[in-house]
Amino acid sequence: MCDDDIHQGLIHDPTVSRRAFGLMTVVAASVAGAARAAAPVVEKDVEIKTPDGTADAALYYPEGKGSWPAVVVWPDVVSLRPVFREMGRRLAAEGYVVLVPNLYYRAKKAPVVESGFNFANPDDRAKITPLRATVTPEGTDRDAVAYIAFLDSLPQTNKKKKVGTQGYCMGGPLAFRTAGISPSRVAAVASFHGGGLVTDAPTSPHLTLPQSKSEYLICVADNDDKQDPTAKDKLKAALDAAKRPNKIEVYTGAAHGWTVKGSQVYNEPAAEKAWAELLALYKRTLA
Repeated sequence: MCDDDIHQGLIHDPTVSRRAFGLMTVVAASVAGAARAAAPVVEKDVEIKTPDGTADAALYYPEGKGSWPAVVVWPDVVSLRPVFREMGRRLAAEGYVVLVPNLYYRAKKAPVVESGFNFANPDDRAKITPLRATVTPEGTDRDAVAYIAFLDSLPQTNKKKKVGTQGYCMGGPLAFRTAGISPSRVAAVASFHGGGLVTDAPTSPHLTLPQSKSEYLICVADNDDKQDPTAKDKLKAALDAAKRPNKIEVYTGAAHGWTVKGSQVYNEPAAEKAWAELLALYKRTLA
């Protein structure tokens, strides 16, 4: 899963083939064309008071009068940066109020890495280690409550609609915790190449499922699944036991980090397929 030492989404993984590339091309082309006809979006840098300090984040919502369902996007290990800003902008164009927080606001404002940062370089990876230590299950719970309260304070947020949350790599567990701590508001959770969703720890993300009232979309990287083929089965059992609607899919040929543009393993057809699944989830649950 999301290894503490190497984030596979930012370095090349030669063990994963692109054999599924051609099969997904037709699917990707159909959704990508629609996505590029984006509606105008307002973008703001915001600061949010939390019990632990002041979080910096990016906020997006459609231009014009109206109100829309809210979504919290939890980035991967390198946190808020241009690629996740683009993702927030694209999602807002679909009719959502989107918040993308900096995971490491307790230690450093975003962007937390400099230009030229390379996860293949051990010295660069070491810069992330102390930042990751600032992200705890308990702190995430406090953050999630604060972020949803912030979104609900905005006139652009339709508070009659439920909230969605999505996470990438280490953001997957954070999305799980968001649904567990705010079950009355959160109705949809999506995890893309999420790591550590089921562990033996008392704070394992899957233990939040009995409190949740969400539907779950779990998109698993091919190499993550090969590394631990039982992980998806344990998660499926936990979701079913909690009676949570769910879909778990291994993206054949897509490596950990395949949804994040700019990574050496970015797989556009597979990423567009996952994006279409995400939009379908939100349309079902937040509309």
